[in-house]
Amino acid sequence: MSMFAGQYYCKIDEKGRFVVPTHIREDIEANGNSLMFLKSQDMPVLAYTKPEWDNRLQQAKDTLDEDQRRLFMYHMVSEVTPSEMDRAGRILIPSRLRKLIPVDDEQEVVIVGMFHRLEVWNPSEWRLYARKNEETYEQNLGKIQGIL
Repeated sequence: MSMFAGQYYCKIDEKGRFVVPTHIREDIEANGNSLMFLKSQDMPVLAYTKPEWDNRLQQAKDTLDEDQRRLFMYHMVSEVTPSEMDRAGRILIPSRLRKLIPVDDEQEVVIVGMFHRLEVWNPSEWRLYARKNEETYEQNLGKIQGIL
């Protein structure tokens, strides 16, 4: 099972690829050497390793009723695009999904590790999201630090 953590600013090349940070790269290599990219409801783009995506599919099968599964298939599964990591450790963000992450003049994205998945953000949007949630974080800081 993948355990992604941290945030990484990665340059995007003209083809829409970024160099995967080393310890994330090792996890991706160990789990099939590719990521499954899809649009999220509130974050721009999500990425799962193939085994973790298979877990999500099984969870949907086990927990959703038939109508909910159909909606999941139409709105989530049909949107998934796999992308394989190349020998140089680069991975392509599929072009139709890349458009959801408006890349600015810096030509970079932020890759955020969220345990079982990665999130791909525009840096400005990531900073705005983090600032917007600072108060909620501070309200819950005691409980959050208690885990550590």
